[in-house]
Amino acid sequence: MYGDQGLQDVFFIMFYGWAALLAILACFYFLFSRGNLFSRTNIPPKELRRWTAAFMAVVAASHVWWYVMGIYVLVDDRLVRNIVGIMLDHITLVPLAMAMLLRMLQDCRRLIWPWVLAQVPIIVAAAVGIVRHDEFYGFEITTYWQMAVMSVFVIYYICSLVKYGRWLHENYADLEHKEVWQSLLFMVALFAVYEVYFTNPGEMAKEYLAQVNTFVIIAFLLWRVETLQTLETVTLEPVAAESEETPKGIDIGALLQQQCEDRQLYLQHDLTLKQLAIAVGTNRTYLSSYFAQQGITYNAYINRLRIEHFIQLYRESVGSSRSTIAKQLAQQSGFYSYSTFSAAFKKFKGDTVTAWMRSVEHK
Repeated sequence: MYGDQGLQDVFFIMFYGWAALLAILACFYFLFSRGNLFSRTNIPPKELRRWTAAFMAVVAASHVWWYVMGIYVLVDDRLVRNIVGIMLDHITLVPLAMAMLLRMLQDCRRLIWPWVLAQVPIIVAAAVGIVRHDEFYGFEITTYWQMAVMSVFVIYYICSLVKYGRWLHENYADLEHKEVWQSLLFMVALFAVYEVYFTNPGEMAKEYLAQVNTFVIIAFLLWRVETLQTLETVTLEPVAAESEETPKGIDIGALLQQQCEDRQLYLQHDLTLKQLAIAVGTNRTYLSSYFAQQGITYNAYINRLRIEHFIQLYRESVGSSRSTIAKQLAQQSGFYSYSTFSAAFKKFKGDTVTAWMRSVEHK
């Protein structure tokens, strides 16, 4: 609360308090709840849950320290109050948000400390601003520096997100509960809150908007974290131990035909590249290289087999005049959800499932 109008607005104080309370409840939920609000079977990454709990705790703490400073501390020195509050928000909320986003990517462990270290100039500038009672150092320099850091992080994160998407397609047949492109929406919301807070001289409309954005961020994180799957826990019964080396002269194409296509291994949900490599009797690196040489990804290979299986099931159903439900056939073909199947089908066949089914029925 940069201005003093919010302290006099009873409805705003209630709204402000609700946002803080919701953040506290979300923090305790992520720390202590053993259930899942959105799925009984999905297990989200534990470390991501802890980082999100820390973020929620700081969101609540931010509401507290702004209120306390406005009522009890630095009441008569609005400039220093704003410098201290903004500095605390900068060095806590922003790096924690970055940590959450990075922990959503599970292909490799990305460093967090450089983004924490980037907050040091903000502390220095804020200290100079407080000592000199100078708004330029305490407010403008800290804001511009943080905007620069966040801009660099956004570019870095988008590049990491593209890399992560490729990694998923190269290693997983099912992308349900694994993709995290929606985290870009969180960054948009975070930038919106940042813009409202750090360009706000005290207008109540912006104060209310900031709290609305806080509710949106909390709700989004609850959904995003709880629906994200821990990839390390996805295991099937292996056929054999993964080979460290591939025998010379091995025909990967023939082995895939025998072990994956003829045995219909592709119908297993969450079949990974590593598991397929074990079944084939080779290693993950060699099999990945084989798909790259063919100009496809592992995900595209498995989805093609599943869609061909769906087509076969549907044609048999139409030929025998049985009633057919596309969703059930998609599940029998190895797809988790109909939306995933529908997108894969259109990409593979160049037509929607409904249009293709109508064309088959009218032949």
